[in-house]
Amino acid sequence: MAGYLFVHFIGEQENGEQIYFAVSEDGLHWQDLNGGQPVLISDIGEAGVRDPFIVRDEKNHKFYLIATDLCIGSGKGWEWAVTEASRDLIVWESEDMVNWSRPRSCHVGVDGAGCVWAPETIYDAETESFFVFWASMVKLDGDEEPKQRIYAAYTKDFVNFTEPFVYEEADCHVIDMNIVYSDGWYYRFVKDETNKNIRTDRVAKLGKGIKAEPIHSEVLSQLFGVEGPETYQLPDGRWCLIVDQFATHKGYLPLICDDLATGNFQVAQEGSYDLGKLKKRHGGIMQITEEELTRLKQNF
Repeated sequence: MAGYLFVHFIGEQENGEQIYFAVSEDGLHWQDLNGGQPVLISDIGEAGVRDPFIVRDEKNHKFYLIATDLCIGSGKGWEWAVTEASRDLIVWESEDMVNWSRPRSCHVGVDGAGCVWAPETIYDAETESFFVFWASMVKLDGDEEPKQRIYAAYTKDFVNFTEPFVYEEADCHVIDMNIVYSDGWYYRFVKDETNKNIRTDRVAKLGKGIKAEPIHSEVLSQLFGVEGPETYQLPDGRWCLIVDQFATHKGYLPLICDDLATGNFQVAQEGSYDLGKLKKRHGGIMQITEEELTRLKQNF
């Protein structure tokens, strides 16, 4: 792979909650595409999207881009967004990342869910399908109050989904899960919505009821006011974890780690990265080929 594509939104301003593209050759220095304007617009559902994520379908030679169906800029507010918002995720698909389908809405939220937030996906070779996961606020039997949990379902085409199930929960609210595969393990990063920091662990396989091995990270445990974790491997083999500094409105911050199993992340030195002119909010990063990188630059 020769580069990276970053799909993201930029904020609650006009057209801020739509899909923006940026590219990078090294995963640390980013170039905004399309003149800093949205590449994709959702005019269905809530007429805005947040937390986009892109995945490559190797078998069918296409790409899927999924996102939260939510527009905070519409003025409905965060309480509504948690308790009464859309139970759909928004999907686009493309064969070349230049020509995209119209957006479509896919209903995945369970009964009683107040939201379907930050959907992501990873291919599960064992089931030959995509494992899709997101956060929903739901009051289950035994709950005193509704609680944010991570739900999941499987799909092969991002049209038909299996029945969703609770994938991850904790004593606290949890949202914004990210999963990457490395050396036989699925490494998971999730936002502790109570303490406002990122926790990490790993599992041997995807699916329900798999015991996780916690990973202690001194730096992540003390880094508060962050969300939207995204993890990807740099060209030199190191791992980069970026977190959205929502509390200070500073955008994304990169952290670097040699081995995900250690949890030994270090904040990237100032000057060693450049996230571009646009302040990037919660999004997803995918490795791309040299041909794909060139095509994106030429068209956007």
